[in-house]
Amino acid sequence: MNLAKDELSNERLIALERLVRSGIVKSKRVKEAFLKVPREEFLPKKLRGRAYEDTPLPIGWGQTISAIHMVLIMLEELKLSKGFKVLEIGTGSGYHAALCAELVKSGDEGFVYTIERIRPLARFALKNIIRTGYSKWVRVFHRDGSKGLPEKAPFDRILVTAASPGIPPPLIEQLKDPGRMVIPVGGLHLWQDLIVVEKTHGRVNQINRGGVAFVPLIGEYGFKYDNKF
Repeated sequence: MNLAKDELSNERLIALERLVRSGIVKSKRVKEAFLKVPREEFLPKKLRGRAYEDTPLPIGWGQTISAIHMVLIMLEELKLSKGFKVLEIGTGSGYHAALCAELVKSGDEGFVYTIERIRPLARFALKNIIRTGYSKWVRVFHRDGSKGLPEKAPFDRILVTAASPGIPPPLIEQLKDPGRMVIPVGGLHLWQDLIVVEKTHGRVNQINRGGVAFVPLIGEYGFKYDNKF
């Protein structure tokens, strides 16, 4: 299904209104970022007409773009501010990184470092980020995201978009104090919870925001099996 740009913009607005009514989206800044970043530009061409269905959609290589409501829940929990330095684990198609960039960019300040373990998906994400004009504020890395990005640490915020069996110690170490991380934690396919990690005055506190379902975080501090990509 091919929809015109105006039709997709209208569907984006309708999707947002629905999520505001349901109480998922609360902050003005998250609303504005969602309206500015076109989800359709981060999907395979054949799926762009479905961009504003509130469901995960396949983006290739066994991965998905998260449902709209889950993306916005995570953005609300991150509490991003202008000028923040953000680490994202699990770039996917680049959509979440672009939304984060929209929320943190401020002149030459504010930046998103994002890690993707699947090389062709990292390339796909980079193309999407360049095409939508966010390459000034986003850099894509291909490596084991469970180890974080120590050479760019510390980070004001860390976002993990794949489920881990536990919170990877390197990510705790690379989080600023004070800092905040949002990460799904739990089983390989079931019984995952969205955990908000708050690091303050040397102490780490975890808040459980309820059940979720994400693809697994693969790596040294995640689930372990061969990466065929």
